[in-house]
Amino acid sequence: MPRLSRRSFLAASALFATARSGFAAKPAGETADVFVIGAGAAGIAAARRLAAANLNVLVFEAQDRIGGRCTTDTASFGVPFDVGAHWIHGQGNPLIAGGSGDGLYAGPRWPGVRIGPRAARDSELEVFLAAEVRAQRALRETPRGRIDTAAQALLPRDLGTWKSSIEFLLGPYALSKDLSEVSIADLARQAERYAESFAPQGYGALLARRAAGLKVRTSTPINKIAWARGTVLESKESLWYPRGAVILTCSTNSLTKQDIEFDPPLPKRIRDAAEQLALGSLDHIALDMPGNPLGLQKDDFIIEQSSGPRTAALLANVSGTSLHVVTVGGAFGRELSGRGERAMIDFAVQWLDTLFSTSVKRRIRKSRATRWNAQKYVYGAMSVATPGHAEARRALMEPFGRVWLAGEALHETKWGTVEGAWESGVRAAEEAIRVVARDKPREEKSKRRRR
Repeated sequence: MPRLSRRSFLAASALFATARSGFAAKPAGETADVFVIGAGAAGIAAARRLAAANLNVLVFEAQDRIGGRCTTDTASFGVPFDVGAHWIHGQGNPLIAGGSGDGLYAGPRWPGVRIGPRAARDSELEVFLAAEVRAQRALRETPRGRIDTAAQALLPRDLGTWKSSIEFLLGPYALSKDLSEVSIADLARQAERYAESFAPQGYGALLARRAAGLKVRTSTPINKIAWARGTVLESKESLWYPRGAVILTCSTNSLTKQDIEFDPPLPKRIRDAAEQLALGSLDHIALDMPGNPLGLQKDDFIIEQSSGPRTAALLANVSGTSLHVVTVGGAFGRELSGRGERAMIDFAVQWLDTLFSTSVKRRIRKSRATRWNAQKYVYGAMSVATPGHAEARRALMEPFGRVWLAGEALHETKWGTVEGAWESGVRAAEEAIRVVARDKPREEKSKRRRR
């Protein structure tokens, strides 16, 4: 009786999994050493590393575009509009290494502040900045041995009239969640962000350039994965049999909403960790207003002295264009987004009218609001650990079967960032490379025995 090679055995196991898992009868699609699901930063990084190791890799992307939560839209306004990530953290960022980020320029270091319809005076700004620095220090210098609690509990109690503004900047705007929902241990572990900059062509455009040469099938969602006895993927048209491994880069919210059916079901540790790392809410309301009606400079970053959570931030004249982007986040941003794009635009107009004592609506040529919470396969902005669950990220790093997860949620110090997603993709690819390399000697040995 002829001996089965390792690859033949895996193929037979996959066929068994196909029958056992109740997959519909479909033709087999193209095979590859490794399949990558998702063409965001993690998926692109993984595919590039696998290709560099001379492995055959195929990327599946459910959307009709690449980039995930880092995508640049040039159709809506005729100029680049980053619908997701826009601020580029420069130190060690792999996306801008080797000249890939040519044309970058420094972003604003401090926000401008409005108090009612006027700009804050220098003395008022000094008080605000001092209060913000104290708040940031309090959230970074967590005492050892302290129980992992909500970040809100560690804020100084003497922030005065700047309390709501600082809570917005450090919570909803920076993290996409209110500080009452953020694990202080997770936040304290997050790497500080320096040398922030902007790309005039858009951050998403930089990422898209890094996907050049990769084999990506867009508009191809994977609906089902069998992973226990061999690995099989199912899309609408085909069944796919990887020779080596699968790297899955969907968001934590996509995992919990079960966009992909798993057979057997996901391990409990994966499901629990995904729930504890649920995405927050952060959306952009873009207004094209020619003629600079607010009288602001290129990339002026503006917040207000707010009295509660119903507030926002403005990035004006983005990269020298007439595009103005109002950003909302946290619980208020989620509630506003849930009311639809029209309500979001109305809020932005009213908010700007109040701050600048001008009629903004008649100056708007075009508008668009993102609604990431309603975006299928994403459902939010960035992963944030709930109080008491800072260790959930490590649980996601352990593979199940031959499936590895990757994405910003799997980086312990750069979570919530594009570069964190990228680095997690590289790490998952390294694991997949080891699996394929381990299998090859066994296959060669089986071939020699058959001769």
